[in-house]
Amino acid sequence: MATPSASTPEKEKGQEKCILGELPKVVNGTAFVPFKDETQMPDITAMIGKDLSEPYSIFTYRYFILGWPKLCLLAFDEEGHGEMVGVVICKVDKRSAERGGHLRGYIGMLTVKDSCRRKGIGSMLVERAIRKMIELNCAEAVLETEVSNRGALNLYENLGFIRDKRLEKYYLNGQDAFRLKLSLRPYHQNQKQKDYKDDDQEGHTGEKNKKKT
Repeated sequence: MATPSASTPEKEKGQEKCILGELPKVVNGTAFVPFKDETQMPDITAMIGKDLSEPYSIFTYRYFILGWPKLCLLAFDEEGHGEMVGVVICKVDKRSAERGGHLRGYIGMLTVKDSCRRKGIGSMLVERAIRKMIELNCAEAVLETEVSNRGALNLYENLGFIRDKRLEKYYLNGQDAFRLKLSLRPYHQNQKQKDYKDDDQEGHTGEKNKKKT
C-alpha cells in the first residue's frame, strides 16, 4: 500500500511516549477518536487522496475501514469540535502456518493536514493504532513507504520500526519501497509483567487490610 507523506514529529511537552500507558483522548487541543460512520468517508478519502503515491478506489477504503473500523482512527482540532486534521487506517491479518500463524497489524494509510504537521499528530495516531493492535493480540505491525519519504521514515523509526526489506519498483510510479516492521511481542510481555505486579500489589494490600480487620 502507499503511505502518504508525513512530517517528522516534534517532541512537545505533554506528548505521551509509552504506548502501554494511558493515551489521552485530547492532546494540545487535538482529539483522537475512532471512525464513526459512512458520513466521515468523504473527508477521509479527500484527505488521504491528495497525498497518495498511487490512487485508491472507494472499494479499497471501504475494505479497510468497514472491515476494521476500530483500526481507523481520526484526529480533529478544537478538541473534537473542529475539522478533521489527520487519519490512520489499518487492518489485521493472520500469517500462514509456515510464517508462524500469528496476527499481524498492517498500517495502510496515514496522513495529517499540511497546516497541522510537525505537531506530533501523525505519531500519536500511529501510537493509538499500535495500542489497538496490541489489544487484538497482534505479534507485529508492518507497513510500506517510499524510500524517498524521509518524513515517514523518521516518524516510524522514531516509534521503533525497523527496515525489514527494500521492495524494488513497488509503486505504480516506479518508486522503491521500504517495508518497515515493529515487533509487538515485547509490549505483550511488558503488559503481562505490569498486570502481574498490579495483581501482586493488590494481594499484599488485601492481606494488610485483612490483618487490620
